[in-house]
Amino acid sequence: MTIHVNPSDRLDGRGETRAASDTEQTGAACNPCGLDRHIDHSAYTVLDGTVKQALEVGKTRLIATGLVISVAFFAIGVRLVDLTLLQGNTRTAASQTATNLPGNAVRGDIVDRNGVILATSLPTASLFADARLVPDAEFAARELQKILPVKSRAELLAKLKSGKQFVWLQRHLTPRQQSQINSLGIPGLNFRREQRRFYPHGALTAHAVGFTSIDNEGLAGVEQSFDDMLNGTDDPLRLSLDVRIQHIMAEELSAAMAEFSAIGAAGMVYDVQNGEVVSMVSLPSYNPNEAGSAVDDARFNRATLGVYEMGSVFKLFTAAMALDEGIIRISDGYDTSDPIRVGRFTIRDYKPKNRWLSIPEILIYSSNIGTVHMAMEAGTSKQKAFLSNLGLTRPAKFDISEIGHPRLPNRWRDVNTMTISFGHGIAVSPLQLVRAAGALVNGGELKQASLVKRSDDETVPATRVISEQTSQQIRRLMRLVVLHGTGRKANAEGFMVGGKSGTAEKIRDGRYVKNARMSSFLGAFPITNPRYVVFAMIDEPKGIKRTHGFATGGWVAAPVIKRLVERMGPLVSIEPIEDHIADDRIEQFLVDVTARSGGHSLASQ
Repeated sequence: MTIHVNPSDRLDGRGETRAASDTEQTGAACNPCGLDRHIDHSAYTVLDGTVKQALEVGKTRLIATGLVISVAFFAIGVRLVDLTLLQGNTRTAASQTATNLPGNAVRGDIVDRNGVILATSLPTASLFADARLVPDAEFAARELQKILPVKSRAELLAKLKSGKQFVWLQRHLTPRQQSQINSLGIPGLNFRREQRRFYPHGALTAHAVGFTSIDNEGLAGVEQSFDDMLNGTDDPLRLSLDVRIQHIMAEELSAAMAEFSAIGAAGMVYDVQNGEVVSMVSLPSYNPNEAGSAVDDARFNRATLGVYEMGSVFKLFTAAMALDEGIIRISDGYDTSDPIRVGRFTIRDYKPKNRWLSIPEILIYSSNIGTVHMAMEAGTSKQKAFLSNLGLTRPAKFDISEIGHPRLPNRWRDVNTMTISFGHGIAVSPLQLVRAAGALVNGGELKQASLVKRSDDETVPATRVISEQTSQQIRRLMRLVVLHGTGRKANAEGFMVGGKSGTAEKIRDGRYVKNARMSSFLGAFPITNPRYVVFAMIDEPKGIKRTHGFATGGWVAAPVIKRLVERMGPLVSIEPIEDHIADDRIEQFLVDVTARSGGHSLASQ
């Protein structure tokens, strides 16, 4: 109820209303200044008991709400204390477990001789779980499988229900995957920062560089052999490879494989002055960034692990042995008219001249018969010792573990001496071959091959295996083979290439297989002062119309060397020159040899 009070009334001390006096009503007695003191009072509102009660109820509710909020905040605080203090040890233990696992350590880069990165480490995030803290494993497995399609839902669910404090869910996430998983907000899922190995050039350098495990442990190539040195350092490992020459070699070998429908190939470039391997290619190759999906044939290193009968390139070693031992002179020769019969075997020439051939001619025309005569005059013991001195009878020492063991005769008899003289009955790796060839052309010193770049002032271990004079004679013979013999298709104009072709049938189940051959070419340039030995080998090439059906080393591998030398020469500061004087001297050398050979004339080609 509302009571209205007349402003002209007053309440007395007893709370009773009394009427104002005339004076009060007019205000005349107390307004001597003549100012109007009349106040227009509004009505006073007085609240009854109902309204007062409503206010009290509202006040009570506010107090209750405040208490509820306070209790809620208190509960949250208690939970935070529990998580940080009481359960902190559990989380710390899980994090510590992740931190202590391999894969998080620094690993040095691998670079080529010019500093181009061949292997490096990139930061990535990996997903792990504390399965005890995952509230709904079914939901987590379902959502994670959408983001990680390579993982099955059953696999994820098993891990999330394992109850383990630490379990890997996926290593090396992409940034998008990490963001998507993070947005799920699932308790118990955590990320660990790791290092992932990355190979910018992929398959190009795979067999040399190798690859690592998911925990950054080296498993192949220099990644494996230099694992301890690479771990825990920021210093790069500088290889002797030149990625530019590596690319040229791989491109030319791939083209030859495609043209001749071959199943594989290998190639090497070897610095004869310091023993550095400048290029090492094995085809087919594989992507080391996805090494787990590579097939065995692609991962097999044909350049260092594979051993093969090399065929006629071995005739260079036989000639060097006979010359260096003084068994023959360069002007000597042999009658190659008749095939050589040993038991049930008959040794013939591929394209017989059926006459006497000088030593240069034996190399030029690749005479098996003439080479056998040289080897038999030297004898089995000298042949074994000479090949051993060249490192061809034992595994090569090199900077990777993928090294093949040469195949030698169980009993080195006369027939073995004969066939080994022209590259059959002994199997070696391309690495062994180029190292030995380097000693033939560099003045006679066998040097330790290296896949790691040497310093300019480093002393290279070397062993003399032939005299400088013999080395010079072999270089002249190699140039004559390119000018007049089976190596003519390797003649890169202006680069003075010398070399020798080789063709050998492959062995399967203890028997030689016809039309399954290794075709190769072993060369050096510039032959007047060699800097590099170059080698190309094509595995099981098929003859084509352009080669008249032939698939021998001179037709298949020699052109690879020609294109390789033409392309790599300028990159290594070897410019083509018109050196007719040098070739004229070599030609005159052949004429002089003929004149000293007792009047025998050169066989017609």
